[in-house]
Amino acid sequence: MHSPERIAEFTGSGAWTEETVQQLFADRVAEFGDELAVVDPPNKQELVGLASLRVSWNQLDRQVDELAAVLLDHGIGEGDVLAVQLPNIVELVIAYLAAWRVRAIISPLPVQYRRHEIVELGVIGEIDAFLTCDRIGARAVASEVVGMRAEIPTLREVLYFGTTDVDGATNVGSAIGALGVGASQAVAAYADAHPVDPNDCITICWTSGTESRPKGVPRAHYEWLVMSWDTVYSPGLTHESRVLNPFPMVNMAGINGMLLPWLRVGCVLVQHHPFDLTVFLRQVSEERITYTVAPPALLAMLLQNDRLLADSDISTLRQIGSGSAPLQTWMVQGWYDRYGISIINFFGSNEGLALMTDVKLMTDASQRASYFPRYGPTRHWTFPAAAHTTIKLIDPETGAEVDEPGRPGELYLYGPSLFAGYLDAANVPSPFDQDGFLRTGDLFVIDGPDNEFLRYVDRAKDLVIRGGMNIAPAELETMIATHPDVVEVAVVGYPDDLLGERVCAVVVPKDGSTVTLASVVRHLEAQQIASYKLPERLELRTSLPRNPVGKILKRQLRTEIKGQ
Repeated sequence: MHSPERIAEFTGSGAWTEETVQQLFADRVAEFGDELAVVDPPNKQELVGLASLRVSWNQLDRQVDELAAVLLDHGIGEGDVLAVQLPNIVELVIAYLAAWRVRAIISPLPVQYRRHEIVELGVIGEIDAFLTCDRIGARAVASEVVGMRAEIPTLREVLYFGTTDVDGATNVGSAIGALGVGASQAVAAYADAHPVDPNDCITICWTSGTESRPKGVPRAHYEWLVMSWDTVYSPGLTHESRVLNPFPMVNMAGINGMLLPWLRVGCVLVQHHPFDLTVFLRQVSEERITYTVAPPALLAMLLQNDRLLADSDISTLRQIGSGSAPLQTWMVQGWYDRYGISIINFFGSNEGLALMTDVKLMTDASQRASYFPRYGPTRHWTFPAAAHTTIKLIDPETGAEVDEPGRPGELYLYGPSLFAGYLDAANVPSPFDQDGFLRTGDLFVIDGPDNEFLRYVDRAKDLVIRGGMNIAPAELETMIATHPDVVEVAVVGYPDDLLGERVCAVVVPKDGSTVTLASVVRHLEAQQIASYKLPERLELRTSLPRNPVGKILKRQLRTEIKGQ
């Protein structure tokens, strides 16, 4: 994955070590044996037709060994790519650990993906095998994948969890039952004969592909494990923690936000899928959850609607992670004042973890809502990434480095969390500059009393340029979201012959409420923003379009609005 020079740089600094995910799991099994490890969502039977499980570390180890033996028996081992399409259930955790036990590369796919995405990613990723359930909800997924075999030339095996027979696919339960007595020893012998290198690729995750052809993001032990220190540190996870995971374990948020921190500290991981607020809050109460994650819109809604939390016991919650968007100060302050819960804002991507609020030093709610730490000489930050990561802001027009406050620049990032480069690199533009910095495509400004913070402006490609003036949708979205009748909002530009673009606000109103363009404009004028930023069009929706990992599809909104 990484060059000898890069390995020498980051092992020399202490950022990368010889640890591997396999060793972390083995250590946790040895430490915690019969203690509870993973809990299924309570609706698992309805979701995939399988009983809900509560498994200990020893039970998990045995089930990982069984699936690993099945994989080996079907010719899946070192360097093979195993695509996995499973919801957040215990079997998804088993799949990760079993693939890693036989040195395979796991490529997780959101359960929402259908033929178009599966075939496209299967061809790009050259997948060797596919693991799923016989059904997910009403979809007969295993049968569907069998039907795609002719379109994915490298696909050799389709395996599934479930209780039915699927022609052309292997039932994992039946395959386990047919294993001989020496299956576990065969797995151990295979592992011994194929030693792990922390530079080995262990996952291929996928970008959303909303703007272009999907891009595969391969990652090794090195990058995943150095990042996991930060997602342990920020929420203060320990063995005594109980974490609830509602995010699909298919990308940075689910893998580095939940799976790897769990593997580091050996706490209890409680799975949730699909998102259901009633079930989610019941799990927080019944499982005595101490840490979870949630999007900003949900956090704001819960704080504004006391009745939603009236029957829930959230007294064990200490931190909630949110991410990749400016947070509302009243919301961050409100969660702390009312419930003593700190909101942590994470900002990153599949390509590399970037920024997060330092809850130990950023004690003011307005700081945690609006700013991220600016790594550098102005202030010492306590979380691990700050010690190993270099950032700079680059003017997107001139290419010059930005060092004064208030001037937008694209965030460039360099450090041990960065991936080595996209899959199929010959057909994908490099995201790195000549010095090896990742060009994130995100605009920030230097801010704060001592220039010690970065403030998010927007995605560079999402800027609205009205009459030559740059308008950041994220800024307007944060302000419009405080409108008393607004649940969610997205701001996009639409074509104008005179000014080039004008601003459109796409709003989801609260149930029973009416939102008008005039009321939105009045709300913004009361906050004294520049008049050229005011929206000149309002579109109402019952929901905003999102991709399978929850990102708002602004391209789709722009296309819809342009066509009206």
